[in-house]
Amino acid sequence: MEVLQDMTRREEMPGSWAEGARRAEGAQEPSPAIPDPEVPEKPERRRFTAEYKLRILAEADACKTHSEISALLRREGLYSSSLSKWRQRQRAVELDALSPRKRGPEPDPAVPFKKRIADLEREVERLQLKLRQAETIIDVQKKVSGLLGMPMEKGDGES
Repeated sequence: MEVLQDMTRREEMPGSWAEGARRAEGAQEPSPAIPDPEVPEKPERRRFTAEYKLRILAEADACKTHSEISALLRREGLYSSSLSKWRQRQRAVELDALSPRKRGPEPDPAVPFKKRIADLEREVERLQLKLRQAETIIDVQKKVSGLLGMPMEKGDGES
């Protein structure tokens, strides 16, 4: 007798094998809305503004019990890991703001390169001046040898 009552209770429960049998027999149930099969190419990440994060952190700090924080996270659709990351970043910013800073302008990271470039430009100017002096000396030597009637020996680059 108990087994028969137990089986009738199972038939009344939704999601039981008896419900599946009733559906197969042809009982009409309203069909749920068919979801759109189109999947976006790339899901967009949620982005939160700084004001939103500060508001949520303030609300979480105002909560007195863990269950209140859980309710807040459920209401906002957030994970507890997001809350802890936001708190860590907030502490890091606060510590950075309170840490002592060096006085004066921040050093330019390109200064060593700029110094090297300036040194190389000075060297190029010095070498160009030496080249002009050497060319002038060679021209004078050619003219002197021409006046004296002594032909100059032709070098590798002369024609």
